[in-house]
Amino acid sequence: MFKDLPIDQCDLEKYTFVDVRSPSEYREMTIPGSLNIPVFDDEERAEVGTLYKQVSKEVATDRGLEIFSGKLPRFINEFKKLEGEIVVFCWRGGMRSKAAATFLDLMGIGTSRIMGGVKAYRHWVLKGLENIEMKPASFVLNGGTGTGKTAILKRLHREGYPVLDIEGLANHRGSIFGEIGLSANNQKTFDSLLLRELMKKKESSFLLFEAESKRIGKVLLPDFLIHEKEEAFHIFIEMPIKERVNHILEEYRLHEHHDEFVKAFRTIKRRIHSPIANEIEGELKVGNYERILELLIEYYYDPRYLHMWNQYPEDRKTTVKVNSIEEGYQEIKKLLPEKSPLVSNH
Repeated sequence: MFKDLPIDQCDLEKYTFVDVRSPSEYREMTIPGSLNIPVFDDEERAEVGTLYKQVSKEVATDRGLEIFSGKLPRFINEFKKLEGEIVVFCWRGGMRSKAAATFLDLMGIGTSRIMGGVKAYRHWVLKGLENIEMKPASFVLNGGTGTGKTAILKRLHREGYPVLDIEGLANHRGSIFGEIGLSANNQKTFDSLLLRELMKKKESSFLLFEAESKRIGKVLLPDFLIHEKEEAFHIFIEMPIKERVNHILEEYRLHEHHDEFVKAFRTIKRRIHSPIANEIEGELKVGNYERILELLIEYYYDPRYLHMWNQYPEDRKTTVKVNSIEEGYQEIKKLLPEKSPLVSNH
C-alpha cells in the first residue's frame, strides 16, 4: 500500500516527484524538478470536472476511471522508466493521485503520495519565504544596463560562488525589454524556485545577487530580499557604452525580435525626451539597433543608474571600471574575498 507524506517530510532533492495533473496545470505551477505524467489530459479533465459539477460525483468518478483504465498500460510503462523513490501528487492529494498511487502499487512500483498535493506545497513555500532568515552577508552586483552583470554572475556560479540568479528564477532580464525572446515565470513558479535556491545557500558564508527593482517581469520580489539589497554592499560596474551595446546585441538578438522590441519601446516612449524618442522611432524603421541602444543607454538607463548610485552610502559601495565583461569578471572575483573575511579564495 502506498503511503502519504506530509510536504515537510518530502526531501525535494531526494525523491523523484511526478505531477499527475493535466499538462496545463503542470505548466501553471508545479514542484521544481517534477515530471508530468498526467492521469487526464486537459480535455479529459474538463469533461470529468463538468460531470462533477453538473451531474454528480459518482458519475464523474465512473467516467474518470473509464478514461484512466484505457491509458493505464502506457501510464504504468512511463513510471517503469523512472529511477529513485517515486512521489506522486495532484492538486489537493485527491482522486487523481490516489488512483495513480493505487494502480502503481498494484503493479509493484513503490510509490508515495503528497498529502494535500500542490495546494499544501504552495502553502509550505509561502510559509518558508515568510520565515526564512538571511544569515549570509550579501553583495549586490550593480551598474548600468549592458555591463554584463548577469553573465558575470553565471560564470561565478559555475565556479562555485554562492550566487542567487534572480533573473534566471524569473526567466526575465529585469528591464522593460527583459522578456524579449523569453517566457517569464509566474509568481507561484518564481516563489518555489526562490525558496529552493535560498535553502541550498543558507549555510553559505555570503550571497551574491544582482540589483533588481521590486517587480521583475510578472513577479514581485519578497520584502526581505528588497531589504537585503538595501543593506548589502554594492559593487558597481562601469564599462564603455560601445562594449555595452555589443553585449546587448549579442544577448537579445534584436533583429530576431523586432516587433517585441518595438512594443516594449512604446511603453516607455513617453518617459523619454521627445526629440530622442522621435530619433529612436526613426532608427527603428531601418533597424539601426546600435544607435537605438546608444540613445536608450544615454538618455533613459544611465540617468536611472546614477540615481541608484546616489542612494547608497560611500562605505557600502565601490566601483570597478573595466573595458569588457571578462575584465569585470576578473576584478569582481578579486574583490569579493577582500570584502568578506568569511569567503575563502576559490
